[in-house]
Amino acid sequence: MEQAIPMEQHLRLEPGRYYHIFNRGINGTNIFLEERNYAYFLNLYAKHVEPVAETFAYCLMRNHFHLLARIKTLVDSETLVNPETFEVSETSKVCARSKVPDATQSFANCFNAYAKAINKTYARTGSLFEHRFHRLKVTSERYCMRLVHYIHFNPQKHGFVADFREYPYSSYRAFFSDKPTKLQRSQVLDWFGGRAAFDAVHRTLSDEKEIWSLIADDVV
Repeated sequence: MEQAIPMEQHLRLEPGRYYHIFNRGINGTNIFLEERNYAYFLNLYAKHVEPVAETFAYCLMRNHFHLLARIKTLVDSETLVNPETFEVSETSKVCARSKVPDATQSFANCFNAYAKAINKTYARTGSLFEHRFHRLKVTSERYCMRLVHYIHFNPQKHGFVADFREYPYSSYRAFFSDKPTKLQRSQVLDWFGGRAAFDAVHRTLSDEKEIWSLIADDVV
């Protein structure tokens, strides 16, 4: 079995790379306390993260969240990641580092701004999140597909809903819509071979063992 790269807690996000990014509330505490919090988080994400990353899937749950994102490069219209190896050329790395904002800091700014707002709104103190955010390199298209399924299935896995397809705070339903979206919907559907195949795969159980090193720390 192809092995994914183990997690490095302080790994810096590299331009052109794909990452599974996730975090949870400290001691299992809720990070989304009411419905409006989900929209506020996504607004902060749009402000801080969308300028530096493309998003392929997400799911926000009461006490944790998951994202699949690719860090942007300076020349993002070109194919800078080899689709077979998911490696980034050295030329692209140098070019990207010279002009693209620090993605690691942008994600941190988003999560820190959210934590500060929650603390202020609900008169709480201390850390909201358990760790600095987790970031794991995703090293193949197959892993991306498995991770998209895993992220969407997460609310059902953790018992938040009986059917993940009805969960309102994930990207799943956006893939069955033709409305404009900032998600990389076309690329994700291409990974699966179209919308019908996307639906069919999501109707099967995920084989978590194949991507265990990308999700092993995801416990509630």
